[in-house]
Amino acid sequence: MRSVALLIRLKFYIIMQILLSCAKDMVSTHTHSFSCKTSPRFQENAVNNAQQMAEFTSEELSKMLKINPQLASLNALRYQQFLDPSPLLPAALSYDGIAYKNLKASEWNEEDVLFARNHLFITSFLYGLLRPTDLIKNYRLEGNVVLPDNEKSMFDYWKPLLTDYLIDTTMADDGILVNLASAEMKRLFDWKKVTKHLKVIQPDFMVEKAGGLKSIVVYAKMCRGAMTNYIIKNKIKEVETLKQFSFEGFNYHSGEENLCFVQM
Repeated sequence: MRSVALLIRLKFYIIMQILLSCAKDMVSTHTHSFSCKTSPRFQENAVNNAQQMAEFTSEELSKMLKINPQLASLNALRYQQFLDPSPLLPAALSYDGIAYKNLKASEWNEEDVLFARNHLFITSFLYGLLRPTDLIKNYRLEGNVVLPDNEKSMFDYWKPLLTDYLIDTTMADDGILVNLASAEMKRLFDWKKVTKHLKVIQPDFMVEKAGGLKSIVVYAKMCRGAMTNYIIKNKIKEVETLKQFSFEGFNYHSGEENLCFVQM
């Protein structure tokens, strides 16, 4: 009954959608879980892609994914066991990169989880687009990989599947997309079409260096995760409120759609 009541309350939030990148590092177990669990929208596509990946040897995966032999062997096994009934984890708890350490999904309460389920998208080269509550397997995949049956890169494979889905879902809210994903993730979509139909808010996180402003990758990842958490914990409804975000010395500096946050 409590979950139903929360859903009714969250219905009245007309709020932006958030786009966050996946991470290469993943965990297979976690001490925390969500009471709300969902299935990926593009699960069948993911299974098809995983089955194709399972055909490659660890040596081939090492070259294809540009990873060391140990990681290649691990991922060969992951794909071979992809359909096994092994434990699954919600996406927000599966990824273990810098952004996700600052997302702090394990600290979300039930209302936060339900809010995130409705407003956070996570990009994935295997699964396309995920909600944070979607149950997934560990994997490793890159956007430039061309699978035999697809005959195109994962970027081009997903583009016609994800573009309208992202636009339609965001338009069902207020038509505002906060893009906290890395730049390469734009290639999963027809980004020109996305920006034509949606108001895209692009936060950038800069540091002062040598008399100018420069983006440092590790800081950018930290801030993207932290800002996503800030939106979810505070149920942010207005872009103006994003300007109040403050983290590790990063504060709003300038911009209305391209929001620039500078570490002072």
